[in-house]
Amino acid sequence: MTTNATTEVAVLGGGCFWCTEAVYLEVKGVAKVESGYTGGQQPNPTYEQVCSGTTGHAEVVRLEFDPSVISYREILEIFFTIHDPTTLNRQGNDVGTQYRSVIYYQSPEQEATARQVIAEMAHVWDAPIVTELSPAQPYYKAEDYHQNYFAQHPLQGYCAFVVEPKVAKFRKTQTRFLK
Repeated sequence: MTTNATTEVAVLGGGCFWCTEAVYLEVKGVAKVESGYTGGQQPNPTYEQVCSGTTGHAEVVRLEFDPSVISYREILEIFFTIHDPTTLNRQGNDVGTQYRSVIYYQSPEQEATARQVIAEMAHVWDAPIVTELSPAQPYYKAEDYHQNYFAQHPLQGYCAFVVEPKVAKFRKTQTRFLK
């Protein structure tokens, strides 16, 4: 899916969307990051409904990026360094299908690239990768209070102890991608 002549869309689920959003907000070439839900059956779900694990939706981020600055492959390479793609329906203490590792591809080209990156990452991780690869599904933007959550609540417990270390690791290990 192309949003205009210079941007493309990527939709990724890597556990809690606050962590994933916080990292991609710092990536050069990423013009917009939005937290939301996709992959389930219920239209217009709320955060509470998604957290219940009954909607089938995953917490995801929807990225708009400039492929002349950062490629979809690089977006995925970052994705596989900021979450654990080997834990089924879990990231740390967040457990449930809503926290699954998943890539929602927008085109056959994105699907092919994702398959290649997953195959390459299989050699990096010690356990099998369980990241789902699915075609794009209806996407629902999360409530406004979830947008840019880490920047608004850096001292909140989850942000301080879970999000901040992931962002710090990204800043330290992926400097070539920083804005």
